[in-house]
Amino acid sequence: MGNSLHLQISHGTRQFKVNGEILTALDDVSLDIAEGEFVTIVGASGCGKSTLLRLGAGLDLPTAGFVGHAGRPVKEPSLERGIVFQEPRLFPWLTVARNIALGLENSGLPKAEKNRLVESHLELVGLSGFANAYPHQLSGGMAQRAGIARGLVNRPNVLFLDEPFGALDAITKARLQDELQTIWAKERITMVLVTHDVEEAVYLGDRVVVMSPRPGRIRDVVPVDLPRPRDRTSPQLVEIRNRVLESLNATTSTSRPLSSITGPAVETRPAVVAAE
Repeated sequence: MGNSLHLQISHGTRQFKVNGEILTALDDVSLDIAEGEFVTIVGASGCGKSTLLRLGAGLDLPTAGFVGHAGRPVKEPSLERGIVFQEPRLFPWLTVARNIALGLENSGLPKAEKNRLVESHLELVGLSGFANAYPHQLSGGMAQRAGIARGLVNRPNVLFLDEPFGALDAITKARLQDELQTIWAKERITMVLVTHDVEEAVYLGDRVVVMSPRPGRIRDVVPVDLPRPRDRTSPQLVEIRNRVLESLNATTSTSRPLSSITGPAVETRPAVVAAE
């Protein structure tokens, strides 16, 4: 893990207006992530995990606070920040190779270099034999591999993953967790993964960020100082998992229930993000 500060969220707050009332999704959240670190974020539904990820990726702006990447304010999406969603979001009319190549659309690289990168990333995620296949010909796990390859192909500094294995069966999920860990160890880029799965968070992360809901706040940050590859059944990993579970249980028992609100959410005007 690197020592230099790579990603910074300082006093980040995100609010939305719902039926004329202000709903605070994130409240005064601060998180520093080092270069090359693998950070996982876990919490109950409604705790703002995905909102926090979207702020870091530049897909959304904070209502208040600062978001920075590599010393610069984050104001919009960038090729330096890749993202993988829960659904692969592949275009059904494009082959696997062409779907991955979309990650290079605005790179300005020569065609030959783009082809080389697509080929190398197909190999990286174990899809070398499926370059010309279409999404409907892939299993769920294979489609998610293609999504990960698309997120990595532009060589981003940070890869954000929003519950990428949430819809997969247990066996495929465990296999892809191992593959993602191998990719991280080889590529050494910063990774931030959001999940509901405590075991996944502890198995993959250098640190586990535990969030409490409504409004979303960081309750605890649990270090996972264990060597890789990790043993899912080791007493040390189980002990850390139990600590995370205890912290999560505390958040759900003390949080106030969200009142029933219907109707579309309208965002409040974000703050202008400027360097401090």
